[in-house]
Amino acid sequence: MAQVQEFLEQLYQEFKGNSEGRLASYIPELARANADWFGISMVTLDGRTYEVGDVAQKFTIQSISKVFVYGMALEDYGREQLLKKVGVEPTGDPFNSLIRLDEDSKRPENPMVNAGAIATTGLIAGHDPADRLNRLLSMLQRYVGSEVFVDVSTFMSEKSTGHRNRAMAHLMLNFGMIDQPIEEALDLYFQQCSVLVTCHDLAVMAATLANQGVNPVTSTRAVGSEHVRDILSVMYTCGMYNFAGEWAFRMGIPAKSGVSGGILAVVPNRAGIAVFSPLLDSHGNSVRGLKVFEALSKQYGFHLFDLSLGRCNFASRD
Repeated sequence: MAQVQEFLEQLYQEFKGNSEGRLASYIPELARANADWFGISMVTLDGRTYEVGDVAQKFTIQSISKVFVYGMALEDYGREQLLKKVGVEPTGDPFNSLIRLDEDSKRPENPMVNAGAIATTGLIAGHDPADRLNRLLSMLQRYVGSEVFVDVSTFMSEKSTGHRNRAMAHLMLNFGMIDQPIEEALDLYFQQCSVLVTCHDLAVMAATLANQGVNPVTSTRAVGSEHVRDILSVMYTCGMYNFAGEWAFRMGIPAKSGVSGGILAVVPNRAGIAVFSPLLDSHGNSVRGLKVFEALSKQYGFHLFDLSLGRCNFASRD
């Protein structure tokens, strides 16, 4: 629909001059990003695409990968078994908090914070590290619809500076939350965060979740439909770091952000949307991205509790 494209272009023009926020610097490779990069992409359930800006610019997926690795762990273990290893409670703390490790339950609070993500990644099945990485990349490729690769420079940057994540892993090992060898789990975690994607890729990935796990462009199933509800539930409550509550209040749709500047959001049974802009706020979320999503939610009634939801049906089918 022409009006959707026009609205995205309007938002791009409105927010591209916004220079608030700063680049992530604790991972050296991320500090090399161009602060002017800005892209918006929307993919509907019938595969139509509306986008504007730097939607083909490659960047590393970072924490957005947690969503899809969690889905993979659900397929490997099932809901109840996975719940014994990783909880689903929001923390209200920063994504890299060291204190949200529950000694009584022997599990991290949720899979969207770093501790929970490391524990989840450590559960991925495989014969050896190479097999686990190949399985993970194959899974992401089903969502994207094309090959994906690890950016070696970013991986090495994260591996050499990721002492806080390493400390979390050792604390979890101490509490009996994860097993040896923790260096293999950490390497896989750093690799999954270093996978290269584009804003368009993220929109296709989000649309796949909106389409009950089937990629709307390739018609390939990426994850079992029985797991999509659990994935979206955790995204809704925990996906936006310690801004998750306000995101749910204002935007009202499942989403996940990453410190490279991407935000991926799912409008169930409607569309997948992604914004890429590397200038971050104090929570680690894209400043321009938040503004775009708030405008989109208001314009189209995306909020899950908005009775006007469905004013704009992007797909040709419900």
